[in-house]
Amino acid sequence: MIKKLKIGVIGCSQIAENSVIPAIKKSEFSELQHIGSRSNQKGEKFAKKFYCKNFGDYNDVLDDEETDLVYISLPVSLHEKWAIKAMKSGKHVLCEKSSTISFESAKKMIKNAKENNVRLMEGLMFKFHPSHSKIIELVNNKKIGKAFSFYGRYGFPPISKKNIRYNKKLGGGILNDAACYPISASRLIFQNDPKSVYCSFNMEPKTMIDEQVSLNLEYENNQSAQIVCGYNLLYQNFYSIWGEKGSIKLERAYNIPPKMKPVLTLETNKGGNKQKLQSANHFVLMIDKFCNQINKNEKRINFEKDLIIQAKILEAARISAKKNRIIKLSEIL
Repeated sequence: MIKKLKIGVIGCSQIAENSVIPAIKKSEFSELQHIGSRSNQKGEKFAKKFYCKNFGDYNDVLDDEETDLVYISLPVSLHEKWAIKAMKSGKHVLCEKSSTISFESAKKMIKNAKENNVRLMEGLMFKFHPSHSKIIELVNNKKIGKAFSFYGRYGFPPISKKNIRYNKKLGGGILNDAACYPISASRLIFQNDPKSVYCSFNMEPKTMIDEQVSLNLEYENNQSAQIVCGYNLLYQNFYSIWGEKGSIKLERAYNIPPKMKPVLTLETNKGGNKQKLQSANHFVLMIDKFCNQINKNEKRINFEKDLIIQAKILEAARISAKKNRIIKLSEIL
């Protein structure tokens, strides 16, 4: 018999409304237990929309003894506070990306997860889409020979300067908001973690957030990743892998609508071909996976380690941009 985990939501964000709460409702391993919002009016609106009988403020979600797992969908600068409060309440935590604004903050979150014997996962939902497994299979089978480089772009047309993405105090900026995706994707494809990071920012002069970012990640075995992300750009959402004998490109790589079939292009010395891959709801797959991990229905995946390494890479990027030099991950303690 499937044990459904009861999930409380902290934060009535757009991604919560459009993607994650619907995924919680669709998953056979979870059910929506409680909605928490700063605004009672907004909390009630969400509760009615998603047929959830319980709503209130953030603490009400944590005080609900029936809640097993808390999904935190707040500005990045608030993640640490509410993740730790949730874990101290005995709740498992699914935290929106990026998990924190600093490596020190991530370490505190990991420490609390261990102390309270709960699971903690960063909500990089794209990793659960089957398109990436297909690409890893092609790379592992040497369809393009030894993989040499990863190149990823993720960029957006202009958005309002009033958006929280332009609020420095709330953890705004393109690094936290979007560059985390291709960084994570390069780790996924190379099945390793980078040794060093070089990063440069284009800062928005009024808000002083990183509006565009360029990154170079150096891996073992002479492999590297080049990443470019930003606001005020033509929309871009892809990555490619270049190897000795060919290349692979995945178009619509990071935020893939449930009914969309991503396009994979494989080019080798013998020619090239395009194919549409299967569609999938990666939000539902993420919820399924985390619930099954909590219920110990499958071999343990170390989501906590993944979160802390991702936070270390982002920290190295911030330091690199500030000091204008390559930062080795071994420098981040």
